Amino acid sequence: LCCPRAREFSAATDPIFQLAASNLRFGKSATTECGQDLKEYFKCQKIVVFTDSNIKQLACFQTLLESLEQSQIQSEIFDQVRVEPNDVSYRDAISFLSNRSYDGVVAMGGGSVIDTAKAANLYACHSTDFYDYVNPPLGKGLPVPGAIKPLIAIPTTAGTGSETTGVAIFDDSPTKSKTGIADRYLRPSLGIVDPVNTIDLPTEVAIYTGLDVFCHAIESYTALPSTKRIKPTSPLLRPAYQGSNPVSDIWSLYAIETVVQALPKVLESNNDNEEARFAMLLASSAAGMGFGNAGVHLCHGMSYPVSSQVKKGNEFYKNVAHPLIPHGLSVIVNAPAVFEFTGV
Repeated sequence: LCCPRAREFSAATDPIFQLAASNLRFGKSATTECGQDLKEYFKCQKIVVFTDSNIKQLACFQTLLESLEQSQIQSEIFDQVRVEPNDVSYRDAISFLSNRSYDGVVAMGGGSVIDTAKAANLYACHSTDFYDYVNPPLGKGLPVPGAIKPLIAIPTTAGTGSETTGVAIFDDSPTKSKTGIADRYLRPSLGIVDPVNTIDLPTEVAIYTGLDVFCHAIESYTALPSTKRIKPTSPLLRPAYQGSNPVSDIWSLYAIETVVQALPKVLESNNDNEEARFAMLLASSAAGMGFGNAGVHLCHGMSYPVSSQVKKGNEFYKNVAHPLIPHGLSVIVNAPAVFEFTGV
């Protein structure tokens, strides 16, 4: 590792970084293999599928159900995921899953669906007070005590990269803030990244989620180097977001370069350019592997007051009744000021 960052440490800081790799499958129609994965690799017989009411109506969801049926996988559907989930919607999902007999979970949707499935699976497997695993200062930030049941994540947006990360984000209603749960055990067992699943993505949503990818990549690349962070007293306490490092930089730079080339093509074609859609999905997962190990910083931190404080209105996404500012928009509005600051 010839990167100067690898040599920037003292006795008080951490000379070690840990790469938590993601198990991903890319390709057109990869969704059709989900049933076989559950049956042959994960040895599942009965699963719960997480989605939302919009995705449930799309052809990609029917493809998933057909794959499960062909492999004789029993499934039950939870389709009440909230766009931009909060503590209340998380608790509802946790209650639903905790009262089911299951041996695996599939999440098909955007980051809201995948994050909700992560949280529900965690608490169904390791039940405790809701705030025990939540990041400080709102929660105790306790480490997850052990493995959870298999989770296959199938993204339908090119944005959050949640199929690669051990993080589940939500709005905390009592404090009107945004926080999350972060632990490597939350990372999906398999991410199935299929460009067919973004065919029906509205152009506006594709742009906002694409801007989220862009910020993920730049923020993780410019994050505080891992070698400048304090060394934990135990390897178990080394955070998932450990700072930029030579490996996360590779993923972040690839994502930056790809988004610059592909996102304008998505906009020009009204999301009808298959090559650009596939490139954005690759960029989303690559950025996820970058920031899933390095972390993000000011753009995302400053976006939370923007998104969590909105009290009325939603002119952005159809079929979403509650007040909403798209996450990618709340992030990108801060980006010019942030990168002017970090670039000095």
